[in-house]
Amino acid sequence: MTLSTKDVQKMLQRTEFATSANDLKQLPESRSEIAFAGRSNAGKSSALNLITSKRNLARTSKTPGRTQLINYFTVKDDLYLVDLPGYGYAKVPERIRLHWQNILQNYFESRETLDMLIMLVDSRHPLTELDLQMLHWCEFRELPTHVLLTKADKLSRNEAFKNLQRAKKQLAEFEMPLTVQLFSSTKPEIGLDELYGYLGEWLDFYGNPDNFIEDDENEFDDAAEFDEFDTNEFDEDDSDDVLEEPSSK
Repeated sequence: MTLSTKDVQKMLQRTEFATSANDLKQLPESRSEIAFAGRSNAGKSSALNLITSKRNLARTSKTPGRTQLINYFTVKDDLYLVDLPGYGYAKVPERIRLHWQNILQNYFESRETLDMLIMLVDSRHPLTELDLQMLHWCEFRELPTHVLLTKADKLSRNEAFKNLQRAKKQLAEFEMPLTVQLFSSTKPEIGLDELYGYLGEWLDFYGNPDNFIEDDENEFDDAAEFDEFDTNEFDEDDSDDVLEEPSSK
């Protein structure tokens, strides 16, 4: 029986900061990990704050390059949420760029406790070359991945739907458990319950990739929802944690 959206929401509300790491050797003890990754300004920190109902769980920043750590958050005894540094910001020192490029690639390729990725992509610029490179790392691991097309409230209903369909076509080329949806951190009615539902489904099939259920239909209903909800509680335009793009090699 799949966990309800309310069950998932209550579980995530217990999330607390655990530790930060600057190197893979500093990562905490083994337990299942759901990682969050995305380009700079994709809204990763805002999304983490929203889904956990904690405004300041993940620090948002207007200064690109400010935070360059892997941040771990405890959800329960056997589960971490992992906030990875953002990628795609070029104005960092070369040594830092190379440091994080190497760490991220090694993390995705070798971290045995990494069980799922939530990948955040700006819906106005879906699936860039850097995003696709990240997905290839996930494909190498056959890692279940759920893509959030963020900032959907900044597009018209038609534009959002077209970009969703475009992303689905791009993602269909990957041979891995992969789903995608529209999402907004400033208008939670756009995608939040859908994300809770996805996480509940995944948690029910925890540790058994063969039973992972992929939802091929991501509905986007009620165009009026873009106009009816108005909140600035979560800043969708934060710079987020940032680093240079992964290697294309």
